[in-house]
Amino acid sequence: MPSSRHDTFRSLRHRNARLFFAGLWVSQVGSWMQTVATALLVKRLAPPEWEGLLLGVTIAAQFVPMLLLGAWFGAFADRRNRWRVTVVTQTAMAVQALVLAALTFAGLASIPLLISMAVVLGVINAADNPSRRGVVTELVEPADIPNAMALNTATMTGSRAIGPALAALLIPTLGFAWCFLLNGISFIAIVGALLAMDRHQLHRTASAPRGGTPVRDGLRFVRDDVVLRRVFIVMVIVSTFAFNNQVALPLLVQDRWHESESWYGILLAVFSAGSFAGSLFVAGRGVVTERLYYQLTFLLAVSGVAVAFAPNVWWALVLSIPMGIGGAGFLAVGNGLSQTRTPGEMRSRILALVAVAFLGSTPIGGPITGLVGDMAGPEWALAYGSLLTIAAASWGAWAYRRTGVDAEAAVDRATLRA
Repeated sequence: MPSSRHDTFRSLRHRNARLFFAGLWVSQVGSWMQTVATALLVKRLAPPEWEGLLLGVTIAAQFVPMLLLGAWFGAFADRRNRWRVTVVTQTAMAVQALVLAALTFAGLASIPLLISMAVVLGVINAADNPSRRGVVTELVEPADIPNAMALNTATMTGSRAIGPALAALLIPTLGFAWCFLLNGISFIAIVGALLAMDRHQLHRTASAPRGGTPVRDGLRFVRDDVVLRRVFIVMVIVSTFAFNNQVALPLLVQDRWHESESWYGILLAVFSAGSFAGSLFVAGRGVVTERLYYQLTFLLAVSGVAVAFAPNVWWALVLSIPMGIGGAGFLAVGNGLSQTRTPGEMRSRILALVAVAFLGSTPIGGPITGLVGDMAGPEWALAYGSLLTIAAASWGAWAYRRTGVDAEAAVDRATLRA
């Protein structure tokens, strides 16, 4: 029987969930160390007049494969054993990190190399994302999927509070290569956790049949569901223009507040602490609603404007906490809504479409954000996206009010789907 408990950590009563989230947390700490190290290494190697644009291009290179291939990898995951695919993709990401570390230790780091390695990582991540997040939906009973998805977001954001801070400590003392090496080693945790699971306890759904038009079926499903259609439209706009912190924050730290590059890692860590709190807030709710989705989107947007025009980094640290709460809550509720309204055999496809909306939009938003920062000033690299987010959330909230009662009732009923 599905649990009726609404406690924040109810999914962790499953041993498989405890193993998975613990392993994922360790691995993601390493991944965020590599992300921060890559951004700062690009900024150090780039000509000053083009550092914003090159930083945006490097970040975009990692997510182009998600934009181009994400939906098809989602269909692939729906037809395969998601656990097996995840073991392979996590192992491949470990190899990518170790190769990058070896090349950096050898003194071969350059912007073309970093962009190329970002593309390699992006292809692997495009395959991993729908499978790995599909495994999350199999850890618990259907009624607890929103809680598991929120805990997944909490795990990702909680690791982001540690990884950037570790990178900020290691880079000045040991250098960039050690961040890449430690990331490669960290994948032992998640691969080991996957191998240690009791696969008979996974709540698997029937695989999607071969053939047909799986990607178009997923797109039609989103189009025909009034709630998902609104959620996805807002998610695409917000993700494209307001989730480019890897580009905007380094520019703000060094070019507006004139602090050392290590403050980028500290600021990202504090932002991530807020994100962790936002994820746990959503995890503690019994039912996620569209109304909450827009409320958290507004919090993200208003806080983003405040951080952009903060007079110094200390104010930015304080203001980044509500920005993190809004950002993680926005993502966790969006994930929860998408999964509770989706049949089991289509979950990886919808997860992949969420990933395309959230991550695949980065190749568009990243370079735009860098160019805005170079031309209009570092504060506008963050502020312009926050203002567009306010507009998107305003439209979504207006459209929601016309059908809000029925939509929320449908979400509540959907938690009982198998």
